[in-house]
Amino acid sequence: FWLKPSVCLEFQLPGSACPFFFPCKHSTNLSHTMSASDPLSTGRDDPVNVRPSMKLNKALSSTGMTPNKAKKSYSAGCCGFCKSKPPVEEVDVVLVGGGVMSATVGLMLKQLQPNWKINMYERLGSLAEESSNGWNNAGTGHSALCEPNYTPSKPDGTVDVSKAITVNEQWQLSRQYWAYLKDKNLIDDEFISVTPHMTFAHGEDQVQWLRARHSQLHNHPLFKGMEYSEDPAQMTKWAPIMMAGRSPSDKVALTKCDVGTDCDFGALTREMGKAYMKSGGNLLLFHTVTNLKKESDGKWLLTVKKNDLGAKKSQVRARFVFVGAGGWALLLLQKSKIPEIRGFMGFPISGEFLVCQNPAVVDGHPAKVYGKAAIGAPPMSVPHLDKRIIGGKHMLLFGPFAGFSPRYLKTGSLLDLLKSVRPHNLIPAAAAGLQNLDLTVYLVKQLLASDNKKFTELLQFIPKAQPQDWLLVTAGQRVQIMKKDPKKIGILQFGTEVVAAADGSICGLLGASPGASTAVQVALDVLAKCFNKEFDKWKPTVQKMIPSYGMKLSDNEAKFKEIHAWTAKSLGIK
Repeated sequence: FWLKPSVCLEFQLPGSACPFFFPCKHSTNLSHTMSASDPLSTGRDDPVNVRPSMKLNKALSSTGMTPNKAKKSYSAGCCGFCKSKPPVEEVDVVLVGGGVMSATVGLMLKQLQPNWKINMYERLGSLAEESSNGWNNAGTGHSALCEPNYTPSKPDGTVDVSKAITVNEQWQLSRQYWAYLKDKNLIDDEFISVTPHMTFAHGEDQVQWLRARHSQLHNHPLFKGMEYSEDPAQMTKWAPIMMAGRSPSDKVALTKCDVGTDCDFGALTREMGKAYMKSGGNLLLFHTVTNLKKESDGKWLLTVKKNDLGAKKSQVRARFVFVGAGGWALLLLQKSKIPEIRGFMGFPISGEFLVCQNPAVVDGHPAKVYGKAAIGAPPMSVPHLDKRIIGGKHMLLFGPFAGFSPRYLKTGSLLDLLKSVRPHNLIPAAAAGLQNLDLTVYLVKQLLASDNKKFTELLQFIPKAQPQDWLLVTAGQRVQIMKKDPKKIGILQFGTEVVAAADGSICGLLGASPGASTAVQVALDVLAKCFNKEFDKWKPTVQKMIPSYGMKLSDNEAKFKEIHAWTAKSLGIK
């Protein structure tokens, strides 16, 4: 920057030239006076390029940053090669992983039991860098308003809506807890935005299914306001770019719910992480839990790897451990050797999205639209065209396109799948694989699909899409559960499952969707199961945070309307 001579500060060091690069009373004979044509050029002899030699400077430390001082005595272990181990740290709770699940469990525990010492360990440099990151999930506030996999067809042509009602009930708990946190100024509401949810049917069979789905849901208290249309003019108002250029012979239909949301779960996790730390919780980044062992007194001794200047490892002892480490939760639970994890294995599935950031296209699609998955596709591969806001940037995402990687995390190891193999899970995994050969065929086709093939799938949703507007990005890793089953020997399960030790001393979360949207329900289940002695005492506080806890809003429409109005106002949504 340039300063006027009148503002030159006279703090020139003795025997030195003026440190300012402009003519002033100090700079009459300066070699570094600059011309307007070359204001940043200096020569070899310029004072700024002159330094004393380091060769003969014996007082300089080996790093060159500080002068040598008298050496202090440190414990260096045997022969100076082994570092002395730090003492075992005693805590009440350890949370493994820095995603939305750990943030929710950790914050709730600090609110319910403020005097407990809680450590959260995250192996990366920030919270929400894996599955919770905005780029690694669909960002849908899963409330079953539009997701077809929660409303499968029955053999008689009707639709089973029981799962949809359950998911919506769980979503209402999340809305309430987030609204409570917002009212207490513990988080802001930038992570969530109003985004209508739509379901797209293409072809006569799908249209009949969507018609039946709407007829069973639109009068339900949790789904009131759901609209249905087969009218091209109406659908053009709802989703302009989906109808532009579409053939009049195309048989299509849409349902629309205005109370849908888009959620940046990465932003939410970071907000909750701040609230957790403000409440006294301890967050340790670049710390990896590598092992855990149950001791004779029922506590867990965890080994934590960290790139410090000491022993590189530390140990912590906890009464309770929550493993919310995404795909790595399976590997850690296996190391715990609890009997409840026997028979479990994970099948990793990666994904890709097509992303559009062209404002002219983005502005023409203000909704999340879910279609039906192809036959043989896993539920997480339901095609959807989403309006997203990630880090404040408005964009559209289409996908996901399934892929395969043996990693259990996006930044995991290529050996993750191999490491999870145990004698007790080989037979259930083989049985699940044989029952899902169509999934294997589907994944192979997806892996072999060209860019043109992926773009052709996009054209089913946006007939006039232009290739130059869309780029392909890699999404997060998901680990689908394979587990023992008394009837089928082994099954491939889609969804989220909590695995806990019988004594409640350790608990972990496996699986995928609906995941983050139901984090509050999962957290409450964990606390009720693992802290059954304390939970009765906590219930009054829980019900202040989540007024509908313990009741079904489906059975109390008046209470639902009251709570829905409160959460909508607090979070700035509908």
